[in-house]
Amino acid sequence: MRSDVIQTLLVANRGEIACRIFRTCRDLGITTVAVYSDADDGALHVREADLAVRLPGAAPADTYLRGDLVVAAALAAGADAVHPGYGFLSENAAFAASVQDAGLVWVGPPVKAIELMASKTRAKELMAGAGVPLLAPVDPATAAEDDLPLLLKAAAGGGGRGMRIVRELGALPGELLAAAAEAASAFGDGEVFAEPYVERGRHVEVQVMADEHDTVWALGTRDCSLQRRHQKVIEEAPAPGLDDALRTRLRDAATAAARAVGYRGAGTVEFLVSADGRPYFLEMNTRLQVEHPVTEAVFGLDLVALQLRVAEGGPLGATPPSPSGHAVEARLYAEDPARDWQPQTGALLALDLPDVPSLRLDTGYTGGDTIGVHYDPMLAKVIAHAPTRAEAVRLLARALERARIHGPVTNRELLVRSLRHPDFAAARLDTGFYDRHLAALTAPAAGRDPARAALAGALAAAVTATSGGPAPTRFGAWRNVPSGPQLKRYRSEPDGAEHEVAYRTPRTGAPEPHDAPGVRVLAVTPDRVTLELDGVARHFTVRADGDRVFVDTDAASYTFTALPRFTDPATHTEPGSLLAPMPGTVVRLAEGLAAGVPVEAGQPLIWLEAMKMEHRILAPASGLLTALHAAPGHQVEVGALLAVVQEDPAAIPVPEETA
Repeated sequence: MRSDVIQTLLVANRGEIACRIFRTCRDLGITTVAVYSDADDGALHVREADLAVRLPGAAPADTYLRGDLVVAAALAAGADAVHPGYGFLSENAAFAASVQDAGLVWVGPPVKAIELMASKTRAKELMAGAGVPLLAPVDPATAAEDDLPLLLKAAAGGGGRGMRIVRELGALPGELLAAAAEAASAFGDGEVFAEPYVERGRHVEVQVMADEHDTVWALGTRDCSLQRRHQKVIEEAPAPGLDDALRTRLRDAATAAARAVGYRGAGTVEFLVSADGRPYFLEMNTRLQVEHPVTEAVFGLDLVALQLRVAEGGPLGATPPSPSGHAVEARLYAEDPARDWQPQTGALLALDLPDVPSLRLDTGYTGGDTIGVHYDPMLAKVIAHAPTRAEAVRLLARALERARIHGPVTNRELLVRSLRHPDFAAARLDTGFYDRHLAALTAPAAGRDPARAALAGALAAAVTATSGGPAPTRFGAWRNVPSGPQLKRYRSEPDGAEHEVAYRTPRTGAPEPHDAPGVRVLAVTPDRVTLELDGVARHFTVRADGDRVFVDTDAASYTFTALPRFTDPATHTEPGSLLAPMPGTVVRLAEGLAAGVPVEAGQPLIWLEAMKMEHRILAPASGLLTALHAAPGHQVEVGALLAVVQEDPAAIPVPEETA
């Protein structure tokens, strides 16, 4: 029996997954090696590794996607094994082969298995032969109205890149071109295929683990139906609401898929389950999944440790352990769900979750780190495990609600509200959840009180300005004093609403709110304020960073920007200006786009790529493009002027009564 005892492991990845693999290595006594780009200099995964090797450059194509540089780094650091993590080169057969050709242990499946599953079209042909249930493919060249809706997918990759839903036959040619262009950009392969789009389908997957001794474990099911842009947001194990017959069919199909390709190590077989309970094979991911912690929690396993054992030639047990309880994972992203999921960048000042048993945090960031433009906007994964689904959901929602997350806008509130949504609570799950509910989930939430949170921020700032003393000032109420009130103006993020706070600063004692009925101030320090609001004492923790103020309560969090008393006219931009909504790279322009050409309202003009996602910049009105400052390949900062559209008055519809 082969036995390659791993002493030093290089992780060919970054961020959260690198940190997670290092954690297991420390438990096993394995020396760890990180690789890092210039953009990741000083990142958490670099700080946590025993050794680190720089990959010159910042863009993934120059660094983490350069297999030759990664193999050279492993050899230079004296590593004897390489773990690919997920994403980047994790499903690249040529990279896996180059690792082995260099005499290193590959902590992943056989190269042949990766090759067979690398193309979704070839994988489906193989699965058909193994008896795995499939959706019948559709030839886009002969597609008819009866074939709609269609789902276009990139053959060589996942993560939502190159994926489009087509509901009108006339839109098919354009969507095919767009999907192929995005697939070529993301994976270096523009092949796209089409299949029927299953309305209200569920995304259910099975974790498999196999060794070289003919043992294959099918470790239960996971539901990953809550997705945005075809990328997962909330995952759980086991998948709720499936009958025993369907669970058995999914496990058997996943096992057959693994055996069909001679699989070894950790992998995931993904299925689409229709509303009437029929499963269809989607793809097999020949790597560890982002959502693997929910399976670990339910089965009491360390999947990374099992990957390492299998890579060393060791056997799995005859049967896996029995599952226990329920686990739910939420992906915390630096993004604004209310604004087309725009990724956010900047300094992450705090990322703190409650220290609660059965709660796990997997992250590649700590407070003080910077979120850049080059990589995925996921900050962390938060996982809760409990005896029942309802208890796990409650624990996770409350932990996210109580978390202190200061810095860029995140999807934290969306996660909390999703977990508490009646459809989620009742396990009415499908991939259209956010298509139906996003507007309601991002609307102002009941129970939020930004005005009083702004008041707490202003009182804390006033204490800091007048005394700077950390000792709390306690009193029963405020006093009337002859001096006039001082005013502070705040703009809340991300909705942009403005709040004006009036307070008085007496010669002695704490600042006092002005004209605030129902408010009684109990204590004020620079970082904590206690207010009695309509008879209930509530605590506000306050943190200021420059002109930004972060206020956290027991059930909500607020971010404000302190505003000057008067607006600077120079901050206004020319009407029709198209500004970059986030830092990124201009990847393409609309065909024929140039200054002087006419455009139509809503027409896509510029495609901007940031954090592995493409964003379309649309014409705000019909008119003339009078200026174009963007060009493919340009790096732009948030707020950069990309173009200007001069509205054409003739294009404005005239009301019928005045026509």
